[in-house]
Amino acid sequence: MEAVPRTVRAMLTTMKTVVALVAALACSVTAVSAKLVTERVAYEHDGVPLSGVLVYDDELTAAGKRPGVLVVHEWWGLNEFAQERATAVARLGYVGFALDMYGAGQVADDPKRAGELAGQFYGKPLMAERARAGLEAMLATGLVDESRVASIGFCFGGAVSQALAYSGAPLAGIVSFHGSLISASAEAAQRNRAKFLICHGAADNFIPKESLDAFIRSLDAGGIDYQFISYAGGLHAFMNPGADAVREKFGLNIAYHPDAARRAWGHMQQFLAEIFAR
Repeated sequence: MEAVPRTVRAMLTTMKTVVALVAALACSVTAVSAKLVTERVAYEHDGVPLSGVLVYDDELTAAGKRPGVLVVHEWWGLNEFAQERATAVARLGYVGFALDMYGAGQVADDPKRAGELAGQFYGKPLMAERARAGLEAMLATGLVDESRVASIGFCFGGAVSQALAYSGAPLAGIVSFHGSLISASAEAAQRNRAKFLICHGAADNFIPKESLDAFIRSLDAGGIDYQFISYAGGLHAFMNPGADAVREKFGLNIAYHPDAARRAWGHMQQFLAEIFAR
């Protein structure tokens, strides 16, 4: 066989290198294209302008509609913690939507103001109605499988998720993290379509024992499918890494509990996998 000239061998080596680089670049582009997208979504309820945060994996949504998870903020409003939780939900492969209960830009920085903002909803249909507007905004994106939707909430947001379920909203399930508790009336239990996961701090003195007992009795009486998990040592706001700073500043009996937070998030993942299963 005739020997290949040195110049030809050099050209072939160069071509192989270029092909390898192109292939590597193509793989890199594919990996980069699968990313989390974060978008602000403007919507309104009863004339009140609202602004939620939508987070999703664009590669997954390009392949088809995904389960959707509403994220309902604490009494502080739609702050960085709520937005981060929507991002964490999206990393699990779901569409996360951090809804806005107070109105665009309203975030409290002290307990008095937070109480005023949250207080306008308790005991009123407005709580479920405003949350329903967030649900509809998420569904209107066209990214969510309407048969696989859940709501998760923290503190005030836990109560909001319960109220939304009691209204008969099309939810497969809700998760309440150290949430205020709303007992289910017979009518509310009949309207409810969701399974419940209640993640409660065993040391949370924001929830009186009699209120907790009444809540559990109402779920039993209403035949609601629920799981109630109590985390040893967990105070109110145990999921929020920023709770300790708030405790120091305002003297509230709250604290971040890393072990409880990790376990509760893991229990939520198991719960969502169950309710979203085909």
